[in-house]
Amino acid sequence: MALVDKRTNQGNKTQTNPPDWSALIPVLPGDGPRSRELYAALRQLIETGALAAGAKLPTTRDLARRFGLSRSAAVACFEMLISEGFAVAKVGAGTFVARDVPYLPTTLAKARPPEIDAATSLPCGLGVAVSDPRTLNLFRILLSRHLARPGPEHFRYGDPRGGVALRTAISTYLRTARGVRCDAGQIVLTSGTQQGLDLLARAALRPGDAVWLENPCYPMAHAVLAGSGARIVAVPVDSEGLDPEIGESLCPKARAAYVTPSHQYPLGVTMTMRRRLALLDWARRNDAWIIEDDYDSEFRYAGPPLTSLQGMDGANRVAYLGTFSKVLFPGLRIGYVVVPEPLLDAVMAVRARSDRYPSTLAEGALTDLLNEGHFAAHLRRVRRRVQAARDVLVAGLEAHCGDALDVTVPEQGLHLMAMLRGAGPDTAIVEAAKAVGVGARALSAMFINGAPKHGLVLGFSGFSDEELMAATVRLGGVMGHSLASSS
Repeated sequence: MALVDKRTNQGNKTQTNPPDWSALIPVLPGDGPRSRELYAALRQLIETGALAAGAKLPTTRDLARRFGLSRSAAVACFEMLISEGFAVAKVGAGTFVARDVPYLPTTLAKARPPEIDAATSLPCGLGVAVSDPRTLNLFRILLSRHLARPGPEHFRYGDPRGGVALRTAISTYLRTARGVRCDAGQIVLTSGTQQGLDLLARAALRPGDAVWLENPCYPMAHAVLAGSGARIVAVPVDSEGLDPEIGESLCPKARAAYVTPSHQYPLGVTMTMRRRLALLDWARRNDAWIIEDDYDSEFRYAGPPLTSLQGMDGANRVAYLGTFSKVLFPGLRIGYVVVPEPLLDAVMAVRARSDRYPSTLAEGALTDLLNEGHFAAHLRRVRRRVQAARDVLVAGLEAHCGDALDVTVPEQGLHLMAMLRGAGPDTAIVEAAKAVGVGARALSAMFINGAPKHGLVLGFSGFSDEELMAATVRLGGVMGHSLASSS
């Protein structure tokens, strides 16, 4: 009579676990859901290949004994692995690593970009708003007022444009302060001008469409438009702003033009009236769009803010971008787009499928801030403080960097331009300045093509007088070393 071989590990079947398997598993915490920790450790070993496909897992009794777990905790761990497909149970044989599991490499093929330290802003850096204690206290009170009795808008999906009350308050403010011709129905709330520009680019442009872009330009605008597939046409900027005549000579049938006419970024010049009229005429003749980024027009120190380009547009071709990030604080994450009527449906379609609708949490508080006069009072306070900071920075640069920089004192905005006289390149100076704690930006990096000019873009908003003056001393040392090296 022949004997029947009842061994369960015949032929080429995987051998049982090596004796050192437990050394692969990290020490589990003494408290908390230890079955979940054991599950995570085993799953990681499986996904990284440390436990090979088909390998036999230890018994639940062995796991419980080795790690001081209850038997039920070990069983729960295996049940999770089995239910998610990482392990299979074979009656009478044990539990094995599944044959088909996702494999994750132990090292990433590409290093992750470094984390941004949002808490650190070097003096003379850009994008820093003034912290006004009175406004912050008011905003806290207004926000608490609305959260004490939250309205139904917080508990359902709303209008992709945002709440009508805030849009109405913004339209009233824009008509009065900036001469923008709009109503609440044309306004779309965004998380800032960057999202607004992205909405416009996806709604108005197709891959391959030509777009005029100021040269030099705001780098993130270039990134959005190039990322949408647009063909970038670099149009030079001089003391009068972007030159539409050169733009037409380069590409007369461009689909759109992106401009910062009130305070060109980064040079700080204001587009003259004749250039504004020429740009509007070009857009009307060619059914082209003008994207007006009015990012810091509230901060004008020589008279009232200039009338917007949109307010002069009689052909419905200008889309107007604005934000509360500069005048209140970036953490609020509320901006807006005034969309031309012919483009509104397309923008709404993009918004509805990409972001559904904006956050309602702070809308009520910001609406009250605008309607009750608090915003206007805030603006008067911070404008004085920013102008004073500008004057401190200019004085410091003249005292400590006067031999190396030609400083233009801006009548508007939150930054100034300082052109290099002889030292350079500006990128090397920016790196050296960063090393000593000064947050300058290099002008040359903002040119799209052609021969770049070299200079430093320096911010003065949100820093104390002491910080700015100390920064100019350190920058003077950097500039002196650069001049000595180049001579």
